[in-house]
Amino acid sequence: MIEHAELLKVLAHPMRLCIVQGLHQKGTCNVSYMQRCLNLPQSTISQHLAKLRSAQIIAGTRDGVEVHYRVVNETAVRIVAALFPC
Repeated sequence: MIEHAELLKVLAHPMRLCIVQGLHQKGTCNVSYMQRCLNLPQSTISQHLAKLRSAQIIAGTRDGVEVHYRVVNETAVRIVAALFPC
């Protein structure tokens, strides 16, 4: 129960929820792509990604100088699917 509450706490921020939704729809993407889509500074996106990584909602895979992020938490996927049905 506490684990779910912590997950919801991290996802409660609109921008983090948007990032998780976008990653779920696209599969993977890097910070530069997110920056263009969200029209936010890279530092702001990186801070949100750090919180999502810390909560084990997303994970990154390094490809040279880029890191490609993806959603790895199935509970987060179910929450996003419930909030944003296709």
